[in-house]
Amino acid sequence: MRRAFLRAAFACGALALAAMLGGAAAQAPAPAVAATSPFAGTGLRDALRRGGYVLFFRHTSTDFGQNDDGMTSFDDCTKQRNLTDAGRAEARAIGAAIARLKIPVGEVLASPYCRTLETARLIFGRATATQAVRGGPAVPDDPDRYNALKKLLSTPVPAGVNVAIASHGNPFRAVTGTSYLAEGEAAVIEPLGAQGFRIVARITKDGWASL
Repeated sequence: MRRAFLRAAFACGALALAAMLGGAAAQAPAPAVAATSPFAGTGLRDALRRGGYVLFFRHTSTDFGQNDDGMTSFDDCTKQRNLTDAGRAEARAIGAAIARLKIPVGEVLASPYCRTLETARLIFGRATATQAVRGGPAVPDDPDRYNALKKLLSTPVPAGVNVAIASHGNPFRAVTGTSYLAEGEAAVIEPLGAQGFRIVARITKDGWASL
């Protein structure tokens, strides 16, 4: 009996400790730059200045009181989920930081939704809409659904310039198998040609100041 009691008490204590640790982890703020390579801080800044990367942005903050259910065309923003004023301010701040850091950006591609086009235009002052980076399901029925996006992320980018993409959470989740980008967060992707691509860093919407 005594042994059984001690085992039960130990198990309860372990569960309580795990819950406490899990709660602490859940409450811990995400780092401004989460790197999966040696790049961080000024090292990441210098790498981006040299070019050769894809900057994949999820659009900045949106109004979740809106949705895309009534959409009839990408041109009609009144029937889509759009950026909030805070989201527009976030995009302008990201653009100002990228300009201040002197990070060269060439082609800017955006999903044809209003929120992604507006995000790209507020950050970079321009955008080319393309179906290759449009939204869709995180778990698509069609295995080829995101082939065009995978090709974009894998295609080498010349030195001295970076490619920017403004897209959505689901496509990123689907092609990388990693956690969702938060609104306004960017993934720094190194294209590897036939070997695909790798994520070298993730930058929160407020993280550019740390570079």
